[in-house]
Amino acid sequence: MTVPAGIDAPALSCWFAAHLPHVAQPLRFELLSGGRSNLTYRVRCADGDSLVLRRPPLGHVLATAHDMAREHTIISAVGHTAVPVPRALALCTDETVNAAAFYVMSHCEGAVLHSADESAQLPAGERMSLSRQVAEVLALLHAVVPEDVGLGDLGRREDYLGRQLRRWKRQWEQSKTRELPIMDDVAAELEARKPEQIGSSIVHGDYRLGNMISADGGIVAVLDWELCTLGDPMADVGYLMNNWASPDEPSAGTSAPTQAGGFADRGEMLEWYAAASGRDLSDIDYYRAFSYWRLAAISEGVLNRYVRGAMADAEETDTEVFREQVDFLSTSAAERLAARS
Repeated sequence: MTVPAGIDAPALSCWFAAHLPHVAQPLRFELLSGGRSNLTYRVRCADGDSLVLRRPPLGHVLATAHDMAREHTIISAVGHTAVPVPRALALCTDETVNAAAFYVMSHCEGAVLHSADESAQLPAGERMSLSRQVAEVLALLHAVVPEDVGLGDLGRREDYLGRQLRRWKRQWEQSKTRELPIMDDVAAELEARKPEQIGSSIVHGDYRLGNMISADGGIVAVLDWELCTLGDPMADVGYLMNNWASPDEPSAGTSAPTQAGGFADRGEMLEWYAAASGRDLSDIDYYRAFSYWRLAAISEGVLNRYVRGAMADAEETDTEVFREQVDFLSTSAAERLAARS
């Protein structure tokens, strides 16, 4: 079996033997589809069990953007709450082992719904119950007191929007592949019209169906915590709403799982979240605009890595899709701000 890029199989086998000796060898590694930032591999063990290994993208990446130790710390901590996450098993920060830091976590059985084609395979009766759980698990996350799980120093709590605007403006400038004035215009408008932050919580940063493992109408595990920080929980809600597209509207990405139909609508999702969290959602349009703009900056960063050949599947990827996505997201951000006026 071909060893995927980003994996030094002999060195990793030695590391597993030393740090996870109960894992049955030999090991086989395969790149899992779906992730376009940190790389995720399934580790197939000789006894039929599976684990998951996460590492940064290949090649140069922006400083602190792919911190494996931080991500490992987060899922370890959240694993002590009612929020479902994979079990963190081991962390390696010695880059001589596999050319980058990595961590290993448990493998969870279930479906990852990246697209409407995948969610169309769900029984109709499971789609509404999954919808409600998506809203209520987000409220569970936002109810966690960071200090109670050892995440009190994960990030600054105050001025979340200001910090995020500065971070993603900087990333946009460092990774943009062409000039796009609308990104600068929207950033200025978002800064000028920031709402007051009410409360602070753990913010996932990429909370959507494509970052969850689901089964039997429920969530088995929430994945991809690399953007997690402390701050304004409404940012997660706005982001989720952008990804919660109905069958008759365009999606925030290449495809939205909810476009298959049969899921709750945005109004129901907001009602469930509000009931579970007690939060005021009256300014949701601002947070939706912010989330569109931030995702445009993130997508441009991914495009930049593909253009430079720093992603494992670079040769098979149509980069024009990413350019179109950034254009769509930045325009959508401007439209949500106009709707809020």
